[in-house]
Amino acid sequence: MDKIIYKTTGTNPPSQSADLLALRTGLSKSRIKDAMIKGAVWIKRKNSMKRLRKATTVLSPHDHIEIHYDEKLLLIKPPEPRLVSDQGHYSVWFKPSGLMAQGTLFGDHCSLLRLVELHFRMQRQVFLVHRLDRETDGIMIIAHSKDSAARFSELFQKKLITKEYRTEVMGDLEKQGKKGTIALPLDNREAVTKYEVISYDPHQNRTIVSAYISTGRLHQIRRHFEMIGFPVIGDPKYGRGNKNEEGMKLSAVSLTFHCPFSKQKVAFTI
Repeated sequence: MDKIIYKTTGTNPPSQSADLLALRTGLSKSRIKDAMIKGAVWIKRKNSMKRLRKATTVLSPHDHIEIHYDEKLLLIKPPEPRLVSDQGHYSVWFKPSGLMAQGTLFGDHCSLLRLVELHFRMQRQVFLVHRLDRETDGIMIIAHSKDSAARFSELFQKKLITKEYRTEVMGDLEKQGKKGTIALPLDNREAVTKYEVISYDPHQNRTIVSAYISTGRLHQIRRHFEMIGFPVIGDPKYGRGNKNEEGMKLSAVSLTFHCPFSKQKVAFTI
């Protein structure tokens, strides 16, 4: 089952959301409640669309509710993130590979944002200020107020946060020199990736590299290294001959910046 939409009308008598969805979709109430908890049910009221999690929510005339049901997705057990540092206004987390940064229409139980919200027992707001690909693990910041989110968004926009990535690429990149810059446009937009070779393993034909990006294009590091002939090991989408069973060898290993609250320089590293 892909997507079921039901919209209440002015003639509908008040009804609890789980009861109504079970009636209209044929799904059991237990499945409806599970989908709600995992963020797959939405309600629109007064032009505001948000996730509906309470099965006992009483619907009013003209409420618009949607359930985006994918049984396979809802059965996925997400990997657990790790709290690196709690700074009050924001927290720093290690996001494992396989965990999304934020949810989709089909749910958010496999997202860092939701798991952080649950970690703090719904006592803090959570705001995403930057992203990592689902396949990429590493350091991420979650803001806990609109003010904090705005301050970090400004730091990222002004490129005042240094992001270091560690990756393994196929081939001997050291032959190109210890340091380099890839400035190939992506999606007709400027994209710049700087890198520094750490070591080369001739037995595996892999080079370990530190990479730094000053632009944030989609899959930038992965695409850039593939474009110059050194694809990231384990990348499921880009490159040939670089696939493995260990997962993608790309991690966001550190974030360095002046804290927008303490004004002190801080560095968070894994």
